[in-house]
Amino acid sequence: MSTTETDKTQLWRPTGPQELELVRQSGWRAWPPRLPDQPIFYPVLNEDYAIKIARDWNVPSSGVGYVTRFHVETQFLARYPVRQVGGQTILELWVPAEELDEFNAHIVGLIEVVHEFR
Repeated sequence: MSTTETDKTQLWRPTGPQELELVRQSGWRAWPPRLPDQPIFYPVLNEDYAIKIARDWNVPSSGVGYVTRFHVETQFLARYPVRQVGGQTILELWVPAEELDEFNAHIVGLIEVVHEFR
């Protein structure tokens, strides 16, 4: 069964080199399990917000920051309320770490790198 544009939602994820390497190892199809101090996986709903995090947080922390783009089945995402964590466009989904495998199963297509900052 194919998925149409209206059946999927575009999300972004700012990430550093270690997480991105694990995504690459998955064949660009899944996010890695969270570390013990990471109880939530939070993709963001706005590309500009993802750029800000990658540039302003990931670069100082690890020397490089990436913005990834991916799509998830919209119907599946309905279980995660949109969280406004700052200004009007600072929007995230909070996926509990224990649900990440199921979340990954609903990714449509590949995770792609769309920006890199050094």
